[in-house]
Amino acid sequence: MVYLELTDVSKIYGEKVLFDRVSLQVARNTKVALVAKNGTGKSTLLRVAAGIDLPEGLGSEVYIHKDARMAYLPQEPDFGKDATVMDAVFNSDNEMVRAVRDYEEALSRTDQPEKLQNALTRMDRLQAWDIEARIKEVLFKLNIERFDQKVSTLSGGQRKRVALAKLIIDEPDLIIMDEPTNHLDLDMIEWLEEWLQSTNLTLLMVTHDRYFLERVCNRIIELDGGNIYHYTGNYSDFLEKKSIREETSAAELDKDKKRMKKELEWVRRMPSGRGTKAKSRIKDFHELKNKVSGHRSEDELTIEIKGQRLGGKILEAHNIGKSYGDRTLVKGFSYKFQKGERAGIVGRNGAGKSTLLHMLTKELEPDTGKVVHGVNTHFGYYTQDGINLDKDKRVIEAIREIAEFIPLEKGQKLTARGLLNRFMFPDKQQQVYISQLSGGERRRLYLLTILMKNPNFLILDEPTNDLDIMTLNILEDFLIDFPGCVLIVSHDRFFLDKICQHLFIFEEDGNLRDWNGLYTEYRATRKEELAAEKAALAEKASTAPAAAPKKEEPQEHMSQETRKAIRRIEGQLKKLEEAKSKINKIFLDPTGLNPDKIADLGRELNELNEQIEEKEMEWMELVG
Repeated sequence: MVYLELTDVSKIYGEKVLFDRVSLQVARNTKVALVAKNGTGKSTLLRVAAGIDLPEGLGSEVYIHKDARMAYLPQEPDFGKDATVMDAVFNSDNEMVRAVRDYEEALSRTDQPEKLQNALTRMDRLQAWDIEARIKEVLFKLNIERFDQKVSTLSGGQRKRVALAKLIIDEPDLIIMDEPTNHLDLDMIEWLEEWLQSTNLTLLMVTHDRYFLERVCNRIIELDGGNIYHYTGNYSDFLEKKSIREETSAAELDKDKKRMKKELEWVRRMPSGRGTKAKSRIKDFHELKNKVSGHRSEDELTIEIKGQRLGGKILEAHNIGKSYGDRTLVKGFSYKFQKGERAGIVGRNGAGKSTLLHMLTKELEPDTGKVVHGVNTHFGYYTQDGINLDKDKRVIEAIREIAEFIPLEKGQKLTARGLLNRFMFPDKQQQVYISQLSGGERRRLYLLTILMKNPNFLILDEPTNDLDIMTLNILEDFLIDFPGCVLIVSHDRFFLDKICQHLFIFEEDGNLRDWNGLYTEYRATRKEELAAEKAALAEKASTAPAAAPKKEEPQEHMSQETRKAIRRIEGQLKKLEEAKSKINKIFLDPTGLNPDKIADLGRELNELNEQIEEKEMEWMELVG
């Protein structure tokens, strides 16, 4: 059964053709990814598929099956100026979700006991308590806590998480997602990946996360040169089949070039008086010429930049720390960077990753310890907030403002124009105004402005956001060959595994774990550690109270104080759940309850829910 079908859709802006008469089908229960270079129309095609933008072209059509409930996740969600998180998350046509919304609202309005009673009755009638529990799990996983906040006051990453929560809670049949992993930390990305793997929904998405493509998708569509190419299988299958296609295309191109050369010789020998057969052959020659010129080679970036020489002392952190109020972000971090190092920084959103970078670059003074820079260390610092390119300038002007050229190995030089060409900005696009570039193209250009300064220590804070897979491959190859040091903050697991030799991982209370190895190796080890800790807790919980207490050896990575705190919270949670269950039973048979009593019980239930959520979060922090 086809859930989504696009037929002969086109999108043209002035002289720029994004795609022309493109057709595709998405069958039920298939998970399809759309890949293409930045600026070639991926997001636009998704907007057309979702009905946000209208298709162009005679006979173009967008079809969505009448039984398929569709949801669309844009790159930059917008819920309006006055919408709260509650409004955004629970804005649904799903009756159970609306029942949970009314229940949550009633709990916060203890002055309206009748409303609470009606909400409880409706929850029971619809048997929506499991939905409520699932919704709370989704919100917890996505770190959404305050329902009363206005969405307009949230950061871009927080708005993305609110939009993602709404989509998951609404349980649509067909999902269209544009870069769903952007602004999510690694824990959230892996949870979303598992959720998409475990469901039978139908998916069309754009993402640059290659592990996501490998583990979630069973079909990949490539948009290239305005045309669509279809590949069955995951990312590995796509790479193999794309390579075969390009080899075939290259062979055809070589054959066409040889034929064109012969035709050109014939055309030049032809006398001025030409018959019908000659004119037909000349026409065929021009068609062949257009075909050959239409072939585009995928030239890889090979930049052998001669980096500035690093000294014996490069960058040193001596017991640095930073706190804000009672919260410690970085605690006692020490490290001495060596020549050629490639390290990654990993942690949840808000853990302190950017704070650590600001201290290492001396943009922020640490509360404790000190940072030492080598006299020959020249930083190139790519930040999320630094992308402030002058939109009224042309691409080539933005680069030439920094330098006309950079030195290469063997005494050669690379001009600004040459570097732009190697970074997939051909001569024609170099004359384009920055305001006309896509988000990914601007990030690529900003990265180029950093490299043009010829640093010998690159610090990259989330460089992969909005970059296409082709650019990521180019950037990875460049960083592997980069002669200086590289320090990266990223949520792209594939990128980290390919580039970084070791990681600094944020754990609880501002402590950083120095992990020698790949990120995927760390995650596998961490899962084993958590499983062992939970198994030990379960075994202890199953021990009969009358049994004599046994002296246990301290578990690795968990102190005696932590285990005591976990047991204390579990006891508190048990009592809170019992109290909540008693109140819910009273509400099931409200005979004899007056409005004042209902209001009192409602307030008590609201307080219990808040306490339970707080204790659950404390428990998760301790065991996770």
